[in-house]
Amino acid sequence: MNAIDIIQILLNLLRLTLHILYHICQSVYYTFFELNEKSVNGEIVLITGAGHGIGKELAIQYACLGAKVVCLDINKQTSEQTAKEIKKIGIDAHAYQCDVAKREDVFAIAKRVKEEVGDVTILVNNAGIMPCHAFSDYTVDEIIQMFNINVLAHFWATYLPSMIKRNYGHIVALSSIAGVVGFPNLVPYSATKHAVQGMMDALEDELHVSNKGKSLIKFTTIYPYMVDTGLCKKPKINKMLGTFLQLSTPKDTAAQIIKAQRQNIRARSVPSFWLPLIKLVRILPENAHVVIKDFIDTGVEPS
Repeated sequence: MNAIDIIQILLNLLRLTLHILYHICQSVYYTFFELNEKSVNGEIVLITGAGHGIGKELAIQYACLGAKVVCLDINKQTSEQTAKEIKKIGIDAHAYQCDVAKREDVFAIAKRVKEEVGDVTILVNNAGIMPCHAFSDYTVDEIIQMFNINVLAHFWATYLPSMIKRNYGHIVALSSIAGVVGFPNLVPYSATKHAVQGMMDALEDELHVSNKGKSLIKFTTIYPYMVDTGLCKKPKINKMLGTFLQLSTPKDTAAQIIKAQRQNIRARSVPSFWLPLIKLVRILPENAHVVIKDFIDTGVEPS
């Protein structure tokens, strides 16, 4: 290695350091002064699991912001009911029955949506199931179905070809706090939500590399704690910390998801303090993690 090579390495390290410092300053700035929220007026937003809970609230709130909403749900009646409620406020919406666990169904609906509505520009992969049992009590069918809906459905419903062609779009996926840390009675569910996180991170990196840093397709992964949608049938909440650990409402959760998407935030927990707290705890020794988990003492009981 000659002197020129050494100088080149030092210059590259200096450039890297300056980039890192810039992004640190930017992050600190946006901690105190929030990012602007981009308009979704006229965007075509497709939401899976739009028949109830978070999905329904997402559909209604996106519609109120001027987006064209496409509601997908395995239950035809609830999907149509969501669209009907949106139409009552004078905004058009489209409803389709779709089992996101079935690749053929997803592709067939994608073709219909393109023909009848247009190219999806914002995709929200919201559909999911969460049976709560001790690990040994799960059936093979339950585990397979969880992976089909919670993970594989994200692969089938990407709507990436049209986004890549236009170099424009936004994909939002719902992971979970259980996709960052494990919870008792949620072992398969936690595994599926870890998988969602991995897929979103890798997919964003792949488009960044393949487009040489010029990809304009955005990714947002959401990590809810517990939401009052009926999936958490027996929440376990530490009474001492109950004020901070209450279940979020679907309406508030949807609002925070939309805000994160409109601000192009890559990862956001609901409530927002969870992800920073988890990152802070992970600096500590592993045995400290156990002590902190025991102190928080939250999760779900088997149902």
